[in-house]
Amino acid sequence: TNAIEVLRSQYKVPFIGIEPAIKPAGLASKTKKIGILATRGTLNSALFEKTSGQLDPEIEIVEQIGEGLVDLIEDGKLNTTATNQLLEKYLHPMLKQNIDTLVLGCTHYPYLIPQIRSIVGNHIKIIDSGEAVARQTKKILQLHKQIQQKKNIPRHQFYTNRDCKVLEVILTNFPVDVKTMDF
Repeated sequence: TNAIEVLRSQYKVPFIGIEPAIKPAGLASKTKKIGILATRGTLNSALFEKTSGQLDPEIEIVEQIGEGLVDLIEDGKLNTTATNQLLEKYLHPMLKQNIDTLVLGCTHYPYLIPQIRSIVGNHIKIIDSGEAVARQTKKILQLHKQIQQKKNIPRHQFYTNRDCKVLEVILTNFPVDVKTMDF
């Protein structure tokens, strides 16, 4: 998020920017109060400032830095007491401010949707930008004529400098090959 303009200026490879789905949240909100659970880097980015500045001025954004959540997810501690306690600490103040829409502003946070849902209930709309990023990626690949036309079943490989078992747990629903590398 913070380096994308520099990367785009220095490389000819297309870069897809990831930003919290603030605009769809603003459109979906009935109370005109949306919550953003994101990393510090995302909330401090120029892209976040620009995007949130384009919202209807009547919409209130309740920001919350998800300090510690990425580390817990990367350590494979998805459904643990520590993760649930942090989520409750971050989400309850947002709920008290009457948000009706919650934006997940980190690529890691969708792994926490079951725990988030158990805290916020079914009346809060949870928005993740993953689908929009996938659509934009497809659009860019088509534009550059780089989209795969064959209907082969892909073989995914993931490399990690962390414990392979953690990544395997996170990716349990995907047929993947996980390898550890020292970086």
